[in-house]
Amino acid sequence: MRDVAGATADGASPAAAVPALLTVEIPGEGYHRGLISCQAACPVHTDARGYVRAIAEGRFEEAYLIARGPNPFASICGRVCGAPCEAACRRGKVPRVDDDGTFVANDRPISIRALKRFVCSLAGPESRMPTAVLDAIRRFVPEVCSDADEMAALLRGAIDGCIPRAAGQKVAIIGAGPAGLSAAHDLALLGFKPVVYESEPVAAGMLAVGVPAYRLPRELIRREVAVIEALGVEIRCGVTVGKDVSFEELRRTHAAVLIAVGAKRSRALGLRGENGPGVLGGVDLLRSVSLGEPLALGRDVVVVGGGNVAYDVARSVVRQIAWDAARTAARLPGTGRVRLVSLEELEEMPADTVEIREGDEEGVERLNGWGPVAIERDAAGAVTGVTFRRCVRVYDENRRFSPVYDDAVRQTLEADSVLLSVGQAPNLSFLAEGGVDVEEMRPGWPKVDPATLATTAPGVFVAGDLAHGTRLLIDAVASGKAAARSIYQTLTGHALTSDTLTAFLTLPGYRRERGYESIRRVSVPVAEPEERLKHPEAEVETGYTAEQAMREASRCLDCGVTPVFDGSRCVLCGGCVDVCPTLCLKLVDLADLAPSADLASAIARDLGPDLGDATAILKDEDRCIRCALCAMRCPTDAIAMDRVTFATTWRTA
Repeated sequence: MRDVAGATADGASPAAAVPALLTVEIPGEGYHRGLISCQAACPVHTDARGYVRAIAEGRFEEAYLIARGPNPFASICGRVCGAPCEAACRRGKVPRVDDDGTFVANDRPISIRALKRFVCSLAGPESRMPTAVLDAIRRFVPEVCSDADEMAALLRGAIDGCIPRAAGQKVAIIGAGPAGLSAAHDLALLGFKPVVYESEPVAAGMLAVGVPAYRLPRELIRREVAVIEALGVEIRCGVTVGKDVSFEELRRTHAAVLIAVGAKRSRALGLRGENGPGVLGGVDLLRSVSLGEPLALGRDVVVVGGGNVAYDVARSVVRQIAWDAARTAARLPGTGRVRLVSLEELEEMPADTVEIREGDEEGVERLNGWGPVAIERDAAGAVTGVTFRRCVRVYDENRRFSPVYDDAVRQTLEADSVLLSVGQAPNLSFLAEGGVDVEEMRPGWPKVDPATLATTAPGVFVAGDLAHGTRLLIDAVASGKAAARSIYQTLTGHALTSDTLTAFLTLPGYRRERGYESIRRVSVPVAEPEERLKHPEAEVETGYTAEQAMREASRCLDCGVTPVFDGSRCVLCGGCVDVCPTLCLKLVDLADLAPSADLASAIARDLGPDLGDATAILKDEDRCIRCALCAMRCPTDAIAMDRVTFATTWRTA
C-alpha cells in the first residue's frame, strides 16, 4: 500500500486539503504464488523456498532433490548462477530498525545460490555416481508433484501413462552448452533419442571453456553432464557442423534439429589498430586457458570491459601471473600487470559486486569511466598501448545504452597485450549448406517464434542465446527445456499441459526458529587472496559448513506460509497491530481506501451494500516476516497461519 494524496513534504496539510487515500491490492488468482518471489523469479521456477527450508531442518537429500527437480544443472548453478531468486528474495525487503525503532536499512536476501551448492555437494553428482543420482530422483517421485518438481512430474506422467512417450525419434542438437543439454535431458525423458554435436573437445559449452576453473571445477562439470548422458543422451564432442557433418545431413537424418550454439565469438569494436597480433577476444583467452592451449601474452595486459566475463578474463590472467612467477608452468609466459578499463563508473558496472571486490583483492587494477579509441602499434606492428577518452555518461534518461564522451580528455595506457571483453555473437556459418530457409532477424541471428522457438525452416528450432540474446545460465536452461516441449509437440502432435491445484493448509501451533528475524546473513566463506593465487584452478569460494548452511537457511521467511484473516471472527481489538514487530498491519476505515473495481467487488462480496462503520485490515507483504505473533495474540482465533501449496499434474492435450 502507499499514500496517493495528503500531506506535503514538510508534513503540513495542503491549502486545499484532500483526504489521504491508500491504494490497496486485493489478493486474486496467482497472488499467493507471486508471494513466493524467489520461485517466481527463477526462469525454471525452482522451489528455492522448499529446499532452503529443508536445509534449515536438516533434510539435506530432500533439499537436493527439490533443487534438482526442474534444473539438470543444479550443481553447476550452485557455483555460478546469476541467482535472480536472491535478487527477488523478500528477506531483502524487510526493514531493519534500531532498538529505538529507527530505520537502518533493508535486510539482506537469503544466500540461496550458496545453499544450493551446499546440498548439491552432499547429495548431487559431486558425491555419488550418475545412476545413484537418477535412482534417488526416481524414488522421490510423489503421486502428486509440486509445480517445481518438473523432472519428477514428467516421470510421474510417464509412469501413469498420461504423457505418451515418443517413439525414439532422433533429434540433432547443435551445441552441448546448458541450453542444448537441458533440451537433450528433457527430450530423453520424453522418449526421444537426442544426439548432441559439439565442436569443442569437451561438453558443456561456455561452462567448460568460458567459465574459469577457479569458479567452476572441471570435474564437477563432467559429473553433471554424466547424469544427463545416463538418461540416454549421446554427446559427440569434436564434431563441427559445417565441417565434419553438414547441416543438410543433420536435417535429412534426424526428425528435428535444435540449434543451441550460443554466442561464443568475441565481438569486435572496430578500433584503429584492433586487427593484428597482441589483441584477443576475452572469450578466446578463456577458451585457451580452459583447454591448456599455449597463448603468448606480454607483460602489460589491458582488459577492456566491465562485465562478469571481463573479470573472468582479468582474474584468469592475474592467476597465470602468480603461477608463472613460481615457474611451474608457462602457458602465458612473461605477464606482469593486468588493468581492467570499463566504460561505466564503479556504481554502474554490470559485473557483480563480488567479482569487483574479489578482483580488487587479487590485484586487478581498475579504471572506470573510459572508452577505447584506438590500439597503438609501433612500426613493427607490435601493440604499445591503448588510447582512451573520458566517458561522461553511459545511459540516457531512459536507461538505454547511449554513451557520451569528452574527446578533450584522453589518456594512453601502455600495454603490449589487449583483451576485448565487450560482448559476444553467434557463428551460424554452417547454415550455408542446408539452412538457407532459416531466415535471419538481423545478420547472424535467426528469426524465432518466441512461443515455440521454431525458426522459419520446418523442423528447425533454436534455444539459448540464439533465442533471447545473452542472458544468465538459468535462462539458457529454461530455453532448452521450452524447446524440448515444442519439439515434442511438433513430432508427436501432443501438447504438454499441466493442471495446478492451489490449496491452503492450516498449521496449528506454527512457530519459527528462535531469533530468526535478527540473524544476519552468513557470508559465504572464501579463500584468502594469496591462497587463491597459488594455482590457476584454486577455488575462491570454499562453501558453507552444515552448521553455517542451517543457520543461513533459518533466515528464510518461508513465504509459502501466510496469515489468513477471518473477518467474521474479528472484534477489531487491534492486538495483531500492536504485536507486529515490523508494523506490517494497519486498521483503517474503508472510506480511507482509494476506490477501485477490485476493491468494490471484494466489498460487495464480503459485506454487501450496507457498509456501516466497516474497517479493513491492511497488510504490507514486504514487511511481513511470518512470525505468527498476530495469530498467537488474537483472542478470537480470527487469524490462522496457512501454508499455500501448489500441486501439479502433467498430461498431454
